[in-house]
Amino acid sequence: MECKKCNSKNYIKKGLRDNKQRFYCKNCQRYFQSDYTYQAYKSETNKFISTLLKESCGVRSIARILNISNKTVLSRMLKISKQIKIPYFNKFGCKFEVDEIFIRIGNKDVRNYLTYAIEQNTKNVISFTVGSRNTENLRFVIDKILLLHPKRIYTDKLNIYPTIIPKEIHKRFQYCTNRIERMNLNLRTHIKRLSRKTICFTRNQKYLEAHLKIYFWG
Repeated sequence: MECKKCNSKNYIKKGLRDNKQRFYCKNCQRYFQSDYTYQAYKSETNKFISTLLKESCGVRSIARILNISNKTVLSRMLKISKQIKIPYFNKFGCKFEVDEIFIRIGNKDVRNYLTYAIEQNTKNVISFTVGSRNTENLRFVIDKILLLHPKRIYTDKLNIYPTIIPKEIHKRFQYCTNRIERMNLNLRTHIKRLSRKTICFTRNQKYLEAHLKIYFWG
C-alpha cells in the first residue's frame, strides 16, 4: 500500500476512526486510510467530473451520478480549473474570429456575455472573458489576438470593434463568423448552464469561468 497523497511507502499506523485503520505518512505529514466510504476520495473522481461537465451534465446531475454532494462538485470544478494551463498559441499571421453570446448569471435582469476568440483553421480558443459587453471586456480579448500579429480579425457588426481593432486587419460581413457561430451552438449544447431553455443557470461567475476553462482547455 502507498500513501494516497504522495504515493510514499514511509508511513505508520495511527489509530482508528469509525473502526477503520488510519495511517500517517512521514513524508507529506498527512493522514490517510486504505479505503474510503465517500466516493469523492477516489482518484478518478476529478476525471469523471471534468468529462461530465463537457457532456451537458449539470452540477446536481453529476452529484447524483457519482454519489457525491453538490458542494463537492463545485469545489472540485474550481480545483480542476486552477490546475489547467492555458495552451500557448505561437502562430503568427493567422485569421481569428471573435464573437459574444448572451448568458445568464444570477439576476436575469442583468445582461452578461461570454466574449471569446478562436483561430479560424484550428478553432483553438485563444482567450475569453465573462461580463458586460463593453469596451474593457472586448479589449481584453482583442489585445491577446493583436499580440499574435493577425492577418485578419473577423467580427460581427457591433460598433465597439472598429474602435479597438486596426482598420486594415478588421473585416466584418455576413458570413465571416460562421465557424465561431457554429461553436456557439456547441457551447449551448455541451454546457448545461448555457442552454437557452433550461432551469440551469450560473449563480456565481467564478463557477462559469471554471466550467469554460475546463471545456476549452481541459
